[in-house]
Amino acid sequence: MALDADTREQLIDTVRRFVAERLRPIEAEVAETDRVPDDVLAEMRSLGLFGLTIPEEYGGLDLSMEDECLVGIELGRTSPAFRSAFGTNVGIGSQGLVMFGTPEQKRKWLPGIASGEIVTSFALTEPEAGSDSAAVQTRAIRDGDAYVLNGSKRYITNANRAGLFTVMARTNPDIKGAGGVSAFLVPRDLPGLSIGKPEKKMGQQGAHICDVIFDNVRVPAENRLGAEGEGFKVAMQVLDRGRLHISSVCIGVAERLIADSVAYAAERKQFGQPIASFQLIQGMIADSKTEAMAARALTLESARKRDAGQNVTLEAAAAKYYASEMVGRVADRAVQIFGGAGYVADHGIERLYRDVRIFRIYEGTSQIQQVVIARETLKRGG
Repeated sequence: MALDADTREQLIDTVRRFVAERLRPIEAEVAETDRVPDDVLAEMRSLGLFGLTIPEEYGGLDLSMEDECLVGIELGRTSPAFRSAFGTNVGIGSQGLVMFGTPEQKRKWLPGIASGEIVTSFALTEPEAGSDSAAVQTRAIRDGDAYVLNGSKRYITNANRAGLFTVMARTNPDIKGAGGVSAFLVPRDLPGLSIGKPEKKMGQQGAHICDVIFDNVRVPAENRLGAEGEGFKVAMQVLDRGRLHISSVCIGVAERLIADSVAYAAERKQFGQPIASFQLIQGMIADSKTEAMAARALTLESARKRDAGQNVTLEAAAAKYYASEMVGRVADRAVQIFGGAGYVADHGIERLYRDVRIFRIYEGTSQIQQVVIARETLKRGG
């Protein structure tokens, strides 16, 4: 649902102040402790951040794609770990249920997801299935009124906090590739489901990824999401929205880095003048600003097309590809502008430099986006 202009501005202003006053001051603490404080998570719940995309009838804000992207840009102005705390509830962990769930499934799960009482995770990636997502090996064998799941998932965001997983598993071993994969809603407390230890990562401390292991987990048949064999359809439609969301966060981080670079260049002096007066510094700022503006325009235009009901598989892939590569370049230039100060931890530039590297990998690597863009362009004839 698209917000009216006043409501949109009020929401964006609220998120902007929350980021500036509450989140940015504790970025270093979260990175050091690898944990978002419980009181901050409670504030996120009270602001409705866990339910941004959940329909209003289930307690969410039901934002349009464009409004979600505008909020995502604001959230990108701080450590990405904060957004990750509720990002799966907003995106890949809930949208399969929103798009394909039965009325009974929605009534059972969506209110808790919207309130943040339930944290969700999206379990697709496996040790041998990442970019080749149709190569899922986790099995789901029908046994009476249940499916028995066996297998493991890897690098699953928020798995250690999740109460509900959307799991892709192979229901028909005779069908190779995507056609044999189905989607399931799997509660955390089912016997046989276990979670591995959080991985040590390059960046985004405070956001956790873990393995999820299924050992004869009996999932009620009523928890299947969509028909048998529709799991890949669920995953791909969820990813279109998720890719635009990640694009918006990349834009927010880039705009934060540009603002920090401009402020530093104005005060840092060399050869008796601010380094902002040097044209080579200005060139880096100009490149970063231009690329960030281009990413914003592409992402918001793609979001508006999705809101209008158009197929945006190509546009979402292009936005995610460009925005994630763009923020990496902006972060690299920011380190260069800050010089030695950018390499040490005091200003947080090196932390953001590490944080943004994952954007080119999850929700589909840059190379997968290139494949999608080329395929869709050829399909459209240009």
